[in-house]
Amino acid sequence: MSLQILSERPVSEEDPLDLMDEIEALKKEKDASILAHFYVDGEIQDIADFTGDSLKLARDATKVTTSTIVFAGVHFMGESAKIMNPEKRVLIPDMLAGCSLADSCPPDQLAAFQEQLRAQGRDFQTVAYINTSAAVKSLVDWIVTSGNAREIIDRVPADKEILFVPDQHLGRYLIEVTGRKMILWPGSCMVHEVFSIQDLIRIKKRTPGCVIMAHPECPQNILELTDVVGGTEKMRQHVMSVEKPTTFLVATEAAMIHPLQKAAPQHTYIPVPGITASTGETCACNRCPHMSRNTLQKVRDCLKNGGPEIEWKDYFQQARAVLDKSLLK
Repeated sequence: MSLQILSERPVSEEDPLDLMDEIEALKKEKDASILAHFYVDGEIQDIADFTGDSLKLARDATKVTTSTIVFAGVHFMGESAKIMNPEKRVLIPDMLAGCSLADSCPPDQLAAFQEQLRAQGRDFQTVAYINTSAAVKSLVDWIVTSGNAREIIDRVPADKEILFVPDQHLGRYLIEVTGRKMILWPGSCMVHEVFSIQDLIRIKKRTPGCVIMAHPECPQNILELTDVVGGTEKMRQHVMSVEKPTTFLVATEAAMIHPLQKAAPQHTYIPVPGITASTGETCACNRCPHMSRNTLQKVRDCLKNGGPEIEWKDYFQQARAVLDKSLLK
């Protein structure tokens, strides 16, 4: 099944403006705040109380004063919000909004590999990208986002090896920028791994003076052509720092174009095409099929129905200790 097919959604018959008004009323009635990741549709970002990348939203979740949080993103993000707010009710619009990166590192397989390394006498710390389940977070020493990864890697003692999970591409990029050797878990993001290098080269040739921005989750062949490598917040900050109208080729989830346009409307943004998995053809842009499960209707429905809800699990407590020291200190 191709990424295009996975991303398809039924066309809504409800008016988006009416839905937004209904959501605003429900937020007050249910004492709720909405957190929305940069990768969900722009219309959801526009009605959210907090928007941002994973690092910002993890920190924002600790500042929410309402009794209910609606997290428009994917499952591991809702888990993190619950971990940081055990006393609050945390809802997500669609419980099936998962993450290919998180799925690539099951906790039982990670635990078994850690034991194998210890049996070999390896002295290491495990660093996990935030795109992991809460169960995996409870097994690691550090959590990183694309926004703070370099800072956290620098905090790992120099005499320790690093096991980096689950994104091999981000890990390879961090090896390059930090000089630290790492044992890399063979995971990857289904969206960032399918950018078309041929189309990127073609667009670059056709667009003199353009600037390529790419997320470090992209494969090395994309990053080698990139002018600005960084997570979503770094991208946003960069375009805001450039006054001269510029054309940016953006290699990340296509919904990121929305916050970029809001932050720096003087620029032109072109999403780098991706390759559909089953046919090898290129599509106009890349959408994460999991992020695309978030819709205005589902945000409205989860507020109205009080679910789906992220329930507290015993291992959340250990995961919280790791998140606290990694993201909040």
